[in-house]
Amino acid sequence: MNSFQSEFISNLIYYREKKGYTQSTLAAVCGCSKGNIGVIESGKSTPSFEMILKIADALEIHPADLFLRNTSNTYSENLSFFEQKFFPTIKDMITSQFKEK
Repeated sequence: MNSFQSEFISNLIYYREKKGYTQSTLAAVCGCSKGNIGVIESGKSTPSFEMILKIADALEIHPADLFLRNTSNTYSENLSFFEQKFFPTIKDMITSQFKEK
């Protein structure tokens, strides 16, 4: 399995779980069998272009997100993520490192 396939699988599982879908649910929305999603996620089979589009549509993401996570986030969504996750940590680190005298 190459790194692109590995990242695709990781992103597929990430977005499927984020959506709250089981393999069966995703399969039903895509119009395929649970086994089809299972073999894709296990790396035993590669999806067709048509299946990638169906999966992306079912997960309500851009198909590129299955290859590079968060590619369809807007600037404001990315900024909000950093403001919520990293800025408080960075501020705490700076404050603890450079205490006022």
